[in-house]
Amino acid sequence: MSKRGRVIIKTRGGEVYEKVLLLFWMTIVLGIIIYAGAQYQMVLKQEYMKNYNPSSFVLFSAIFPILIGILLRLPKLIQEIKVSKQWTFNWAKFIGAGLPSLCILALPVFVLSPFGVNFLPLLPELMYAGNSTIQTIAGLVFGFIFLDSVKIA
Repeated sequence: MSKRGRVIIKTRGGEVYEKVLLLFWMTIVLGIIIYAGAQYQMVLKQEYMKNYNPSSFVLFSAIFPILIGILLRLPKLIQEIKVSKQWTFNWAKFIGAGLPSLCILALPVFVLSPFGVNFLPLLPELMYAGNSTIQTIAGLVFGFIFLDSVKIA
């Protein structure tokens, strides 16, 4: 800290610029993956509307947000792996936040199973495959929490 109370950032050979550039390219790549996934999801939805077979659309709608959540947490995990070598798993975080989001995410997939037909009247309307917002948020949370639970000691 300087005498005036401001924080002085010291860099070594453009380290900050390298990080900014890396984050910029990661954002571009993630944006392309999200765009391609959204386009593929629209194709699956059109097939679902045409053939009345929702299984591929519902499965992709459940799995794709998990992958995006994993991709969002992956750079930090790689950074942690470079620093140390011993791995642990934070079960409290995974059970407290990861499993409930996985349960919410799995409900539309469960409805497609032979056992799910009996539970269809019990599910709230928000959990049907048509409401992708809740599914997307639950998938992002689960993917992020899953990798965040992996701790490098």
